[in-house]
Amino acid sequence: MLYPYENLENFTLAKLLERTVKLYANEPSFAKVGEIPMSYKEFNDKVRQIAKLLQDHGIEKGDKVVLLSENMPNWGAAYFGVTYFGGVIVPVLPDFHSSDVHHILRHSEAKAVIVSDKHLPTIEDIKDTDKANVKLVLKLEDLAIIEELTAHSHVLHLKQKTKEMAQKISKASHNKKIEEDDLAAIIYTSGTTGHSKGVMLSHKNLVTNALSSHSKVKILKSDVFLSILPLAHTLECTVGLIVPILHGSSVYYIDKAPTPSVLLKAFEIVKPTFILSVPLIIEKIYKNKILPKFTGSFLMKTLYDIPFFRKILNKIAGKKLIQTFGGRVRFFGIGGAALSPYVEQFLIEAEFPYIIGYGLTETAPLLAGSVLGETVKLKSTGTAFAGVELKIKNKNPQTGEGEIIAKSPSVMLGYYKDEEKTAEVMENGWFLTGDLGYIDEDGFLFISGRSKNVIIGSDGKNIYPEQIESIINQNEAVLDSLVMEQDGKLVARVHLDYELLDKMFEANKNPDAKVADEITGLLESMRTDVNTKVSSYSKLVKFIEQIEPFVKTPTKKIKRYLYTN
Repeated sequence: MLYPYENLENFTLAKLLERTVKLYANEPSFAKVGEIPMSYKEFNDKVRQIAKLLQDHGIEKGDKVVLLSENMPNWGAAYFGVTYFGGVIVPVLPDFHSSDVHHILRHSEAKAVIVSDKHLPTIEDIKDTDKANVKLVLKLEDLAIIEELTAHSHVLHLKQKTKEMAQKISKASHNKKIEEDDLAAIIYTSGTTGHSKGVMLSHKNLVTNALSSHSKVKILKSDVFLSILPLAHTLECTVGLIVPILHGSSVYYIDKAPTPSVLLKAFEIVKPTFILSVPLIIEKIYKNKILPKFTGSFLMKTLYDIPFFRKILNKIAGKKLIQTFGGRVRFFGIGGAALSPYVEQFLIEAEFPYIIGYGLTETAPLLAGSVLGETVKLKSTGTAFAGVELKIKNKNPQTGEGEIIAKSPSVMLGYYKDEEKTAEVMENGWFLTGDLGYIDEDGFLFISGRSKNVIIGSDGKNIYPEQIESIINQNEAVLDSLVMEQDGKLVARVHLDYELLDKMFEANKNPDAKVADEITGLLESMRTDVNTKVSSYSKLVKFIEQIEPFVKTPTKKIKRYLYTN
């Protein structure tokens, strides 16, 4: 059996929730950190309340509903409420610019908006012509209708309807059967290559992806998730919302920006067993908190350079790290971008319970991942999930490397209103990921980098900038780097940790010109050091200081096209 779950008649979100309510009605579901969670029965009641509210205001199967909010317990209720009767949810990342939100509202032709207090000004700023389709605006915190933001013609029209008429609309809409291949969500990616595309995901795409988690990790109703990534991102939505609902687990949300002090307090209160993260979080912890303890003195640095002692020290650090996360963490999922190999080496030696996952918004999202508790391979994203087939297209006969392509029940329906772009990435049922890599004899997937980012060296060899960047980023003074081609030569833009440099070069005592010279010298010594660690055809000719932080996607990948075009 591909998905060993009983009582699931079809792969729709509504059926998944119905099964959960039968099995886990009185189990805790969602809450903010420090608050008492509602039960799954209460969550289901809220889902139905939202579904009825929307239907009573003329929102029908197939209509689009924009959801713009930071993470909170009602976010999941809105997501399931919209899809419960066949509506299409359009979750918007809360850090999108208001012009992007307005574009999404127009492009999706949304009939309703569910918005949190914090993001209400973005919706208030929308021109009347752009929200002419909108029949209803709901406030997410208390599900109150915001009358003044609903198009006047619709408000008047609705007020003229009798109660019986509204009930008839509701009943007619409710009676439309939801099929597993129906459109459930449109996810607008910010992408790393320009204007966002609307990824169309069906109920089956989302539900089968959540079901396939059983092939990697056993999840229990007693498991406690701490959500730190935005729910509007497919990774958090599938693994941090649909997966815990499937297993009757509970999820806690942070009420503030996830700064280190806020996170530490949340770990202490919630004591999570499951955390989902992007690499940046664990990389920062290792680089800023763990590594300095091992390199602070000459003796410790000498010991840490010896593999035998390094492994002992890393194992001790691993135990302390688990305590930092609240003491109970048994799953630390990492996805959304590549993890630096030197940090992964630490996690392996620290015996830390991490899993690396690989996927894309277009695949809802998971395609491959390591298995919790089993041996991992350094730099690998693990093996295919249940129901997923992975192949390498246009394989290089020497290296076995080529484009990763995937076939899975979770592959998207296509890009919304864009058949041309859809045709570019679909080939006989296979999705072309645009990522390059290889699969070893044990079925483990290794990713080299994005095909769009590859630089062809003068000798015709492939240079993967991401791999060189991971070496540059090991330096304690580096926050981020971007390797690119300039006039046929390799250069790197480097964003430095200026707080650290101020201390290193005593900026408060020395003139700016002297500090600037020191920084130039540091960049040159870094370049020389990095060139000893890369192949002859990957050597860099110049390090350029990147004063401002790089512009990034929600999963903290640099928007390369802004710097390389």
